[in-house]
Amino acid sequence: MRRRDFVSGALALPAARLGAVEKLNLAEVERGRVMRAADRYLAEQPVTVTAASSSRSAGGRHDFFSEGDYWWPDPQHPDGPYIQRDGMSNPDNFLEHRRAMVRLSLIVPALAAAYRITRQRKYSEHAAKHLRAWFVEPATAMNPNLQYAQAIKGLFTGRGTGIIDTLHLVEVARAASRTGLAAADLEGVRKWFAAYTDWMNTHPYGTAERDAKNNHGTCWVAQVAAFCELTGNAGLTAYCRDRFRTVLVPNQVAPDGSFPEELRRTKPYGYSLFNLDALGIVAQTLGNSGELWKWQLPDGRGMARAMEYMYPYMLNKKTWPLPPDVMYDDQWPVRQPCLLFAGLALVKPEYIALWRKLDADPPTEEVLRNFPLRQPLLWV
Repeated sequence: MRRRDFVSGALALPAARLGAVEKLNLAEVERGRVMRAADRYLAEQPVTVTAASSSRSAGGRHDFFSEGDYWWPDPQHPDGPYIQRDGMSNPDNFLEHRRAMVRLSLIVPALAAAYRITRQRKYSEHAAKHLRAWFVEPATAMNPNLQYAQAIKGLFTGRGTGIIDTLHLVEVARAASRTGLAAADLEGVRKWFAAYTDWMNTHPYGTAERDAKNNHGTCWVAQVAAFCELTGNAGLTAYCRDRFRTVLVPNQVAPDGSFPEELRRTKPYGYSLFNLDALGIVAQTLGNSGELWKWQLPDGRGMARAMEYMYPYMLNKKTWPLPPDVMYDDQWPVRQPCLLFAGLALVKPEYIALWRKLDADPPTEEVLRNFPLRQPLLWV
């Protein structure tokens, strides 16, 4: 973000606060972390959905398959349909495709960030190898749809809620446009994301997920906005910007800045952070010099209000007023991207200070699954 962008939106702010934000040298902060990861990933070969399969999948070799997290065998009917235990992840679910996609979302953005720091082609070329395997090469590419995601044994071969699994492609798409890819590679990746975005906007699973009232609806907009930035779809980009203002914020943000649909869940803290980060992805992708971070409804609801609600509980989780999450409560918060984005856009050095203190590379698989942005150099 350029200095004049800060100044134009912050003339009334104390100079000390503005200066504290402007002094952030993100490349310097991130260099060691990025380069260690990227150098390690140079030895990693692509692993796509074709590397593993499940007998429970109704799809084919190139179809992404996952199972509903909170669905378990019924003790009363072991061979019957699964039953729900909200917030409790079933460890016996098929996870290999999801793990492969999370792995992709770790490797490619790190390589892209390393390329941005060094301009060394070895990083962009290795990122291209993974991108080609996932999105271009016929033998290994994933089909551009999620018809078999978050299936439930005995009930559904796939569900619209499964579209949230591809939230991990948001940073991959951003990396693809910032990695110095060869023209043919970039065009192949764009073609895949254009096809997937079209499926998200036309298939009943996609439209159902778009209309979800909670974090699932947020993640639909976050994905479509990010994918359209890569593909250049101006019409859908405008649609996402309008949906942020007319649907997401009005329907999800309470007057105090909380997310009622997330607070009612068995993991209210983790879900609140997750939805805040997803809204942050939308604001960062579609905003112009922090425009959507600063925008608010006439009653004051917006990203600033949502951050004001959650920040104290990120700073001191012991003050959280609701029951703890039923699983992984001790794992949050991590280095939530909303802290960095809001800190810069809203000139809040305290947000950035907290962001710098939190864990940037959590090792827990479930945390990584709900922490989709890890390379801020691709976003700021």
